[in-house]
Amino acid sequence: MGKYDYILAKSEEQCGQTLSSHLKDVAEVAVRIAQYLHLDVETARLGALLHDVGKASPHFQKTLQKGYTRRPGEVFRHEIASLFFISLVEESKRDAVIEMIAAHHKSAYKDGLELGIIDMDDTDDCFAIHSKDFDKWSSIVTGLLEEMGMTIHPVSLEEAKENYDYALDYCCNAIRRCCYSAWRGLLMAADHYASALNEKVGANIDKLFINPDLKFYERQSELYPLSSIDTKDRRPHTIVTAPTGAGKTDFLVRRCRGRLFYTLPFQASINAMYERFRKDLSGTDAQIYLLHSASTLKVEDGNLEESILQRHIGASIKVLTPHQMASIAFGIKGYEAMILDLKGQDVILDEIHTYSGATQAIVLKIIEVLANIGCRIHVGTATMPTLLYNRIKNLLGGDKNVYEVSLPDDTLGTFNRHIINKVESFASCTSIIDEAIRENQKILIVCNQVQRSQNLYCELKERYPMVKGMLLHSRFKRGDRNELETRLKEEFNTIAEACIVVSTQVVEVSLDISFDLMITECAPIDAMIQRFGRINRKRTKETIGRYKPVYVLAPLADKDALPYDEDVLKHSYEVLPDGEVMRETEVQQMIDTVYPDTHFMDIDYSGTIFIDGRWTLSKLCHRDKAAFLGLLDIQSATCVTESDVETYKHGTHKEASLCEIPCSYHSIAHRNLERIDKRQHPFVVPNMAYTEDMGLLMDNISPVNYNSFEII
Repeated sequence: MGKYDYILAKSEEQCGQTLSSHLKDVAEVAVRIAQYLHLDVETARLGALLHDVGKASPHFQKTLQKGYTRRPGEVFRHEIASLFFISLVEESKRDAVIEMIAAHHKSAYKDGLELGIIDMDDTDDCFAIHSKDFDKWSSIVTGLLEEMGMTIHPVSLEEAKENYDYALDYCCNAIRRCCYSAWRGLLMAADHYASALNEKVGANIDKLFINPDLKFYERQSELYPLSSIDTKDRRPHTIVTAPTGAGKTDFLVRRCRGRLFYTLPFQASINAMYERFRKDLSGTDAQIYLLHSASTLKVEDGNLEESILQRHIGASIKVLTPHQMASIAFGIKGYEAMILDLKGQDVILDEIHTYSGATQAIVLKIIEVLANIGCRIHVGTATMPTLLYNRIKNLLGGDKNVYEVSLPDDTLGTFNRHIINKVESFASCTSIIDEAIRENQKILIVCNQVQRSQNLYCELKERYPMVKGMLLHSRFKRGDRNELETRLKEEFNTIAEACIVVSTQVVEVSLDISFDLMITECAPIDAMIQRFGRINRKRTKETIGRYKPVYVLAPLADKDALPYDEDVLKHSYEVLPDGEVMRETEVQQMIDTVYPDTHFMDIDYSGTIFIDGRWTLSKLCHRDKAAFLGLLDIQSATCVTESDVETYKHGTHKEASLCEIPCSYHSIAHRNLERIDKRQHPFVVPNMAYTEDMGLLMDNISPVNYNSFEII
């Protein structure tokens, strides 16, 4: 037991960790990060040891007591109080330490709650508030720091005021510069890592920043033509254009030299890629993380540390969506830490053609930022409009910086595998389904809207009660969704009997399934080609030259066309062959016919923090996440059912995650639902608005359908 172990860093309701233990843990991680980034190790250590010492104030310690309720208007920012001791750091390191301490929770200026150091100095006697009873606790801080190996001297109230004034002046000058602070990012990364692992940092720190051994992907096969193409070109960036099944993933990975960030557009696809990496590299020491809300559900052995590590710095391979990388373009809290994690590493942007609208514009901005911070960027696509291709190539520096790879026409011809048939409506497909069932075929039906997929699934379930069936879309509880994806790949994909899977766009990318027949609503041509890749996907010597049928329904109009543009659907339908083989050599022409003047959404790039090659956000500041979420109608809200409320409020992180149902904020925010003021602040939906086989039923979401009057 240490002399100061009665001083806590966290409340007993959290974990009751001592301040001494927390500071040591953060310092250990900060030193490891600094070593990796070639930053001054001693500065990192000192900043980490000092960053939370203001918590020693009795006015902060009382807030950690069980049952404590903060009085209205009561504010104590422990990081401001920590700045009172910066004179314990040698002068040459002092400014960097201020950057580590002053804004590691709040923006220094124009914080959303006006709790930044500059905000508070403008409105109150900030120093007086935070130095209250300083003579009673300053010696605790210096004693604690001495225990941890720092050279100290007593700090008087007058010296504390000088330190505060110096730090405030430094922050006021810092925000006049537009750039990111590597020191702030380092401290935030170290603090988050240590806080999540509590006292288990030592056992896990050696897992940080391990370059993955990627020799596995050097395998060659005549079935995968990209496997025989050399990847040793010295240009840093890559663009590969090849059909599904050509070995694109292996080729992109072989182009990587450092740690790897692998992005894909959908949860289902990143889940599948995460599992693939874990399987392929199971015999190595590579640390593979999945950055997603559902990542804890993918840790099969129940290892708590591994679940926690998914969210933090230092992975060998991190699998994520571009939305989870968007903080580097929008300056969302923690963006500096993500920049440090990414800087100089390999980033694979796979299936980049699947992005549209605002997402496509954001991906282009992310590419611009990644190139600026020295990342090696590798783009993979099966289909991309020429104008988009050229835009990306230019962002990466053109011919001198980009290694371009595509397959010759004779090789592309071996990837012809679908006969496309245009049909007016789903009703005209009844006999086709009947025949496929008699022949024990696996049928995949894809809708563009969740509600239509639900309605169709019900109809088919009633018509074919003896046929194995499944519905898959984005609005399932995370636990149910995880189970459905596993069943799709391991059960439905392998059975010899007939089955019907109804899905939405979530099956388009990287789900390794190979069905016999598809019926799909018309989608943009690039998205449809991706969908077709789930049919006759398995490539063997025997399957080359054999074709399986795809039936494309005539495009819908008005609101039924959403989430796609009606004109794009019409043009996509027009360019498809009818009753003929879909030829890979003609795909590019089809794409460019549909998108002759690919227009990038008129996005307000002033909302981003990197414009015309310059950073535009004030140093030591960040922006509200809502600004980014407001730009995209992504699955930005979370729901839980009435029956899951108690589990969500009081269960473990994993138990709560299992309950969460992702949905669009715009589809649910106006329904006057109760919300839980914890974790993701989910909306509470009635029990009758969810079933395990149908998912979230939007028509039943209304407060009048609650079983209980008292939800929260």
